[in-house]
Amino acid sequence: MLRKNNLILIFTLLFIFATLVFAYFIQYVLSYKPCKLCLYERIPYIISIIIILKILLFKSFNKIALLTLTVVFLSSSALAFYHLGIEQGFFTESFVCESTIISESLSKEQLLEQLKKKIICKDVDFRIFGLSLAAINFIFSLILSFVFSIFFVNYKKNQ
Repeated sequence: MLRKNNLILIFTLLFIFATLVFAYFIQYVLSYKPCKLCLYERIPYIISIIIILKILLFKSFNKIALLTLTVVFLSSSALAFYHLGIEQGFFTESFVCESTIISESLSKEQLLEQLKKKIICKDVDFRIFGLSLAAINFIFSLILSFVFSIFFVNYKKNQ
């Protein structure tokens, strides 16, 4: 049974890695600038890669790591839901969404330049099948939190 779990973890690791690569591809190759929330939403994926690699490399398939992965993706779901809520107008943008501080001492030209550079969390420039990346991240994060919670609940059976 442990071998089956390792295969699922390897598949999950590859999926998470591909998700991050795709996000960087959109940013650097397709030149879509992410907002601050988009950048924060990558952190749980990076954390999960480290934890899954630890499990696979050190053969430490343990309950604490599985619980941590569940919490990481529940947190990711909450962050993505918040971002999706901002995009849909359910929540107002917070200070997190501000990309620069606009000073009163700026000239009109400098102010216009600052506004051109500003990436706002509710502005969605890139969609896949009509869904924003925040919506897709919300779905992925929920699925991954469910997968890791199943691993956690069935830990004794998998030993």
